[in-house]
Amino acid sequence: MAQVVLKDVVKNYGSVYAVNHVSLTVNDGEFVALVGPSGCGKTTTLNLIAGLIPISDGTIVIGEREVTRLDPKDRDIAMVFQNYALYPNKTVFNNLAFPLQMRKQPRETIEEKVKAAAKVLDITHLLERKPRELSGGQQQRVALGRALVRDPAVFLMDEPLSNLDAKLRVQMRSEIKRFHHNLNATVVYVTHDQLEAVTMADKMAVMNGGFLQQYDTPAQVFANPVNTFVASFVGSPAMSLIPLQVVTHGTDVALQSAEGWELPLSPENARKALSAKGKDVVLGARHSTLKLHKAPHPGAVPGRVYTVEPTGDVTFAQVFIAEAVVNISVEPTVMLDPDEQVWIEFDQSRLHLFDGETTMALSAR
Repeated sequence: MAQVVLKDVVKNYGSVYAVNHVSLTVNDGEFVALVGPSGCGKTTTLNLIAGLIPISDGTIVIGEREVTRLDPKDRDIAMVFQNYALYPNKTVFNNLAFPLQMRKQPRETIEEKVKAAAKVLDITHLLERKPRELSGGQQQRVALGRALVRDPAVFLMDEPLSNLDAKLRVQMRSEIKRFHHNLNATVVYVTHDQLEAVTMADKMAVMNGGFLQQYDTPAQVFANPVNTFVASFVGSPAMSLIPLQVVTHGTDVALQSAEGWELPLSPENARKALSAKGKDVVLGARHSTLKLHKAPHPGAVPGRVYTVEPTGDVTFAQVFIAEAVVNISVEPTVMLDPDEQVWIEFDQSRLHLFDGETTMALSAR
């Protein structure tokens, strides 16, 4: 396996930048997920690494070689596609063997590598079947096996689970994670599903509008989003964001809503709020850090229930607070009705503050 380094990578079509000066390093043996909404540049970035589209500017290094201008076949990579791309008229064995046959490897070597890959992915019993006789999950294993037999420096995966149903997607997440663990493989994985990235990847690269927004471990991205986009994209449900204004009363600092209520801030959060460029600040909070009260409570702010979503072991309430919809998790035994008046308490040690002008996270000076 090998390290992958992107240095100031650009792909533009005239004045439109699909990838805008992206730099990141995927260490040897790491599983890195490129994640973001449709059109953010993640698949284009993967295709640039693969050499499937020409780069506009920057450099790409795989292992010890710069591969920026090399053809895909010379980059020592293997791709796993969204639609599996299996040959329907070939057996599983021949689908796995095909890349090795194209390299004119000896028959004994081909048979050895195919059987080894089949054993790793638990598809030995499927070798004589054709793709139409396989389930979606089995086809995905064959696609992984075809990449595995090539023994590449890097595995590139383009939304490989998006065609599977929800139950099978969860199962295949575990399969791919185990695949990575067993092989210590270098994997660059594209997905629009941030839950896949959080559960599978060593690091995640959050992209939007062609820019790399944040690159870190899933735990760090979840706990310390660098801006409101990352905060609202990562997490299920996403972090709730409430636009407010900073007000001061002598040495006390609070956040004020357009309706007039105020949320007093702790000393540390007060310093964060005062570091904003202007008075506009965005308050961010995860559903699990909020407490819902059905009667006025000290330090809690008023809200109105919008919808209630029971999920079995937890109920999610969407509550209107200062014209924003806020997600709150409550016990299933808590009964709520649409339009019911409630009061929401914030955990000062776990709330986030963002500059209303720049959207960047605020820190205490």
